[in-house]
Amino acid sequence: MIKMSHAQRLRDLLEDAIVEGRFPPGTKLDPEALGREYQCSRTPIREALQQLAASGMVKVVPKRGTFVTQLGISELVERFEVMAELEAMCGRLAARRITSQELSELKTAHAACRERLEADDANGYYYENGCFHHCLYRASHNAFLTEEATRLHAILKPYRRLQLHVRHRMHSSFVEHEAIVAAIETGDAAAAEQALKDHVHIQGERFTDLVANIERLHESA
Repeated sequence: MIKMSHAQRLRDLLEDAIVEGRFPPGTKLDPEALGREYQCSRTPIREALQQLAASGMVKVVPKRGTFVTQLGISELVERFEVMAELEAMCGRLAARRITSQELSELKTAHAACRERLEADDANGYYYENGCFHHCLYRASHNAFLTEEATRLHAILKPYRRLQLHVRHRMHSSFVEHEAIVAAIETGDAAAAEQALKDHVHIQGERFTDLVANIERLHESA
């Protein structure tokens, strides 16, 4: 099980609050108020806000403060389209370049996802899922691609986690992982590329489910 720092836990809480509409776009995030609300010191708050700024969830304006910059639906879809292409490229290259050690790490990450699935732990599954995808990025052996995929993965992190709360999505995600691992292990670059593209791309029912989930959370907030 992955251990998280106080800053990472706080970042996740703030991400959820932004996605759920508790902190609408344009909201100024006051570190002192956040400290009182989440009962933590300045250091993890500062680190969490820095991580959110790096992922694009918030924007730091010099001499003014930190403000929420939540993505609109159209911007969100555009980023998922690019993410699907980047991960597909990672899968294609990984199928050709992955080492035996990296394949072992990928399978370990996949097994950890299975444990979280069986425990019906959507948030825990997401963190293990992140390890799974980062294993694929590294296995591409393309430093620039790995960096770009990692950066966009961070931006889409709260939305990808939100998807896992859609009914049956966690199980479907795991089944898709099975196909990805099989393609990588057999060196089938085309199959790995297509499997990852399909796994990440949001369209059809997956798109409407995500939008409905975001709108429901905003209404309840």
